[in-house]
Amino acid sequence: MTIEPHLEHRDEQPHVGILIEASLSEWEQVNALVGELMGWLEQRGETLAGAPFYRYDVIGDETAPFSVMVGIPTDSSLDGDERIHTGTVPEGTYTVAIHEGHPDDLGESHARLQEWAAEQGHELARSVDGDTEVWEGRYEFYLTDPDEEPDPSEWSTEIAYLVE
Repeated sequence: MTIEPHLEHRDEQPHVGILIEASLSEWEQVNALVGELMGWLEQRGETLAGAPFYRYDVIGDETAPFSVMVGIPTDSSLDGDERIHTGTVPEGTYTVAIHEGHPDDLGESHARLQEWAAEQGHELARSVDGDTEVWEGRYEFYLTDPDEEPDPSEWSTEIAYLVE
């Protein structure tokens, strides 16, 4: 991580998003949703108000599905449709760090940020439903535009966890 973990207060941020369940072996379906959302916003004359993000509700693996929302921040609340959901990134305190490098290596940065939060005594917002850990605010904000920097090893991703 290039920016050391820290706490940061964030205001509520409107967004549009698409919910999906997919395993890592199906991840191209998740990535494709960013372009779909951008096209949806463009058709309505709306612009991005920040970096596209993934909000992880449930973490999966190569075969078990993740429950994730692909989202894009907007300047104001919009009306969704049968596919596009609207909502907000909640106001609150977040643990935040920047991962520099390929998105495939984000797992190590997530682990380090979770360790830092635990060492500092910060409880991350999550619950347990049976055997499933459900996150209330686990985000990756993709700061690098792949059209401007095509090499994923040069990308920057902000990791943010809502704190209880």
